[in-house]
Amino acid sequence: MPLYMDVHNSLPDGATAAAVATAHAEDLKIQGEHGVRYLNYWVDAPAGKVFCLVEAPNAEAAHAVHRAAHGLVADEIYPVEQG
Repeated sequence: MPLYMDVHNSLPDGATAAAVATAHAEDLKIQGEHGVRYLNYWVDAPAGKVFCLVEAPNAEAAHAVHRAAHGLVADEIYPVEQG
């Protein structure tokens, strides 16, 4: 299955790493409904960015999970290959 890295360029004001963890847990609850598997995420709190690594049939499926789970859809999504 294809891999994608999604990028959230700016978190809502006051968002913390704990809030991101909660949002990620919501993604995990519903990912199977979209044929998606979130593998990991990283938070750059000072920059207000989050990066998510996801296996998905396509980019829209990855967006659909975020949209349904918490509404925080990524600003960018890139197909990536593990190397």
